[in-house]
Amino acid sequence: MVEVAVMAAVATALHVIPHTTGVSAIELEWGIIPIVVLALRRGTGAAMMGGLIWGVLDMILFGLASGSVLNPIQGIVEYPIAFTCAGLAGISYRAFQSGQRGRQVGAIITAAFVGTFAKYFWHFIAGWIFWGSYAPKGQAAWLYSLIINGGSALFTTVAAIVAVLLVYRLAPQLLREP
Repeated sequence: MVEVAVMAAVATALHVIPHTTGVSAIELEWGIIPIVVLALRRGTGAAMMGGLIWGVLDMILFGLASGSVLNPIQGIVEYPIAFTCAGLAGISYRAFQSGQRGRQVGAIITAAFVGTFAKYFWHFIAGWIFWGSYAPKGQAAWLYSLIINGGSALFTTVAAIVAVLLVYRLAPQLLREP
């Protein structure tokens, strides 16, 4: 439980690193990195719990303060639900813990992809339903949400894969189950 709380706190702290890229609404979410590490170390349950804590903290500390929570339903979808689903990265836990190098690299890539895709799926849905009015005139709300959230998911996935592969290469003991 302590490890879950620490990783959620690290994910929350990483939010203060500038994370907007290119178009102002496309973000690189650094917090996914500790959740992927947690997923590879402890599995889906622990990673989802870490994601839930991260989501609630992010909503309280940043979402409410910045006006990014439009209403309770949108707030719940984009914070606790989306961030909890990032923990689905844990589906790669067994493959990573197998100890076979090729499987471990594949597990890292899969974990980063699945965790990020699961999180941004919910952001896409909320973007389509709740943020669609911000789409440029004449652009469909779903397309606007796909561009913004798809771009964010792409940048976040690549950053997570690179970061976790660097950890794997330089300090593999940080990814092993104790």
